[in-house]
Amino acid sequence: MEFFKEIKRIQYEGSATQKPLAFRFYNPDEMIAGKTMREQLRFAMSYWHTMCAEGSDMFGVGTIDKRYGTSDPMQQAKNKAYAAFELMDKLGIDYFCFHDRDIAPEGETLAESNARLDEITALLKELMAEHNKKLLWGTANCFGNKRYMHGAGTAPNADVFAFAAAQIKKAIEITVALGGEGYVFWGGREGYETLLNTDMALEQDNMARLMHLAVDYARSIGFTGDFYIEPKPKEPTKHQYDFDASTVLAFLRKYGLDKDFKLNIEANHATLAGHTFQHELCVARTNGAFGSIDANQGDMLLGWDTDQFPTNVYETAMCMYEVLRAGGFTKGGLNFDAKTRRGSNTPEDIFLSYIAGMDAFALGLRMADRIIRDGRIDAFITDRYASYRTGIGKKIVDGSATMEGLEAYALAMGDVTTNTSGKQEYLENVLNGILFGMGGA
Repeated sequence: MEFFKEIKRIQYEGSATQKPLAFRFYNPDEMIAGKTMREQLRFAMSYWHTMCAEGSDMFGVGTIDKRYGTSDPMQQAKNKAYAAFELMDKLGIDYFCFHDRDIAPEGETLAESNARLDEITALLKELMAEHNKKLLWGTANCFGNKRYMHGAGTAPNADVFAFAAAQIKKAIEITVALGGEGYVFWGGREGYETLLNTDMALEQDNMARLMHLAVDYARSIGFTGDFYIEPKPKEPTKHQYDFDASTVLAFLRKYGLDKDFKLNIEANHATLAGHTFQHELCVARTNGAFGSIDANQGDMLLGWDTDQFPTNVYETAMCMYEVLRAGGFTKGGLNFDAKTRRGSNTPEDIFLSYIAGMDAFALGLRMADRIIRDGRIDAFITDRYASYRTGIGKKIVDGSATMEGLEAYALAMGDVTTNTSGKQEYLENVLNGILFGMGGA
């Protein structure tokens, strides 16, 4: 059964092509910074937005049919799986990501839900072998059902905590069965609306308890992949406990989870937190916690998570600059946590959106490699901090400076009368020259 009959396999045709259904910049076998583009970018399809989302919003019903030719829930799940692997084949995407409830419908009981998951997991395993696809990461949807209205691991009701733990246990088992390279904890409803009814300390303690339980269980059944937390400041709760990368790092360190967890950074979530995408990636990288990426973008004029396909080359270039500086992906990758706009409601639009996102990141990878090879920006940063390599600066860095010694140095100096320019405008122009200048490094 073919679900996208009008779409042929998408090919790289170069920047001069005018064909809509072709890659302009993503050439999977081209070598960039020592690896092929395919290896550097590790693209993944998001099951939820791509295979499930119908374009509905708070003001209207869906605009695209995602029933896959049937109204029977389990047959629909099977057809959805066939369609997913067809789509990945035609786009040349090697990985996918899912929530448990994306791949199989929830039943009346946990036992029924688990049985349905087992059936679809067996099918996914067959399709993965047949199509040579891999699972980047799995996770559990512990936010959609009404039982999670007040959170899952942070719920005030212990029965809800127990149900969430059972659901996560099953999701971990599926991830292991499918050879997943990661498991994600996304905040969902792990936060609060008002402190008038919230015991923040207990809720955060309980969230950490759940994560420790999950790690211990996963390791006991042979999971060798990475655990991720995905920072997000708001939505669906007003105050999410995983506000941004720095907040999450503090949480992980407080509860002794930092050895097991890395960060899954999403561009749109960085925007909601008042940061740039590059800032969040840099925080993760410089703290040894860079793991994976949800590739999308937000709208600066809107205050919610729009999950648009990424097309901003400045953002993709500086994203891949941080990825390359981190040494590249290990178990993580670029998961397109993105959806077509509500008005882009044809199957072709799904492919056009993925092509746009993949091309934007391919171009970003090319530009990031060019920035690094050009060397001027890195050299400027190195020179700006040169005073910490000799004299008093070196003593500060190596820990031999004392408060008394620094005071004596300052008294002898008299005053600091000069400081070097940050040359921000110059560097921004250098960046433009590297990105858009003719020729280049």
